[in-house]
Amino acid sequence: MITLTAGEISLLVGGELFCDKDLLVSKAPVFDSRRATPGCFFLAFKGEVTDGHDFSADAYRNGSVFALTTHRIDGPCIVVADVLIALTIIATFVRNRLENLTVIGITGSQGKTSTKDLLTNLLGAVGPTVAPLGSFNNELGMPITLLECDERTRFCILEMGARHKGDISKLCEIAQPNIGVVLTVGLAHIGEFGSQQAIAQAKSELIQSLDKNGVAVLGAYDEFTPAMASLHGGRSIIFGESNNVEVRATDIEMREGCPHFDLVTPAGREAVGMGVVGAHQVANALAVAAIGTALSLPIELIASSLSNAKISSKWRMELHDCAELLIINDAYNANPDSMAAALKSLMLFAQERGGAAWAFLGKMRELGESQAGQSAAIGTLANEIGIDHLVVIDAPEYGSPEGAMKVHHYPDFDSALNLLEHFNPGDVVLVKASRSEHFEVLAQEIENLWIDKNGARE
Repeated sequence: MITLTAGEISLLVGGELFCDKDLLVSKAPVFDSRRATPGCFFLAFKGEVTDGHDFSADAYRNGSVFALTTHRIDGPCIVVADVLIALTIIATFVRNRLENLTVIGITGSQGKTSTKDLLTNLLGAVGPTVAPLGSFNNELGMPITLLECDERTRFCILEMGARHKGDISKLCEIAQPNIGVVLTVGLAHIGEFGSQQAIAQAKSELIQSLDKNGVAVLGAYDEFTPAMASLHGGRSIIFGESNNVEVRATDIEMREGCPHFDLVTPAGREAVGMGVVGAHQVANALAVAAIGTALSLPIELIASSLSNAKISSKWRMELHDCAELLIINDAYNANPDSMAAALKSLMLFAQERGGAAWAFLGKMRELGESQAGQSAAIGTLANEIGIDHLVVIDAPEYGSPEGAMKVHHYPDFDSALNLLEHFNPGDVVLVKASRSEHFEVLAQEIENLWIDKNGARE
């Protein structure tokens, strides 16, 4: 964060100062007192269960300079009417001060976090880069990420999520992105928006926010996203796997579950051999290549970076190879598109290893009235592509499709774990559901029980 005094921040937000006006802030704020470090300030949010004001003293002991509060506390503070609005004002001010900063905003129904991780690897090799940890993509997380930038920062990567129309517009007012990336318009959150077209309108707010010098980077994986180019008066770069787009992948092969392809851009053609799992990563890699193209980075650097990059965020196609059982922990979230991609990756691994494919699936949330139909379609897909065992936990909507696949329905984790006695060395297990189902717990239980039975992790 650029260095500001408590007095300057108080004037910015129109707050009442109850601390030394000359106190220096040099680090981004935190809302978890345990994460406070010397030089930061603390955001005292009042939630439904806990009140951040009660933890201001803890934050101060951990190094926080002062707390941003809605009432006076026993300690250094700046009192404001609304802490979130004050945070937005500070982030907007800092963004305006950093004229040489390039901000890349990323949205889409799936792939935002994986794309962010791949892009961080590329841009980090070019100059100081700030990116969010995990999926810090809302009206709280995004301003905090932006405030981590200072005068030395060259690139800031921001994820932009939306649950309502206008959410992304508000984020863009703060971030003022130079490059806007829409990966795809899928069915995630269709329960909130009502239709895929409404989702597209929400995502397009990022493209509409760009000025004429900005660049729109758009995926060619649905009918809505490429059409957003008409909303932007500046340059647009379309990426995909067809011959009529500017940045594309050709000669795609899957090796040990990882995509290998030739990257084609206006600068030429280079081979890419990715070390991340899933055919769906091709689209994410192409988005990164298109951003690199917009920034005039050498194609050799782009290809090399994509080949060496790893996904650093947790529970996204994590591979755990333990005592000849491969567990794919993809428990971070789920929607129909990502579920289909994960099942296909499961089959690739099972075919290569020669074992059975086990898919432990839970509910896909936020699909609204389409949830039953979309879930049943995933059950049918699992059967069609050759999954051996579909293990469904508290989600009867996946059904029991007729075919060679064995379908197991269980009410909870504990009962489903009884299936471990039927696992064999060489088998592959996928664990996936919406975030609220906490399937990372199930993945860990499977790993622990298998190791206890069969020996240490390889």
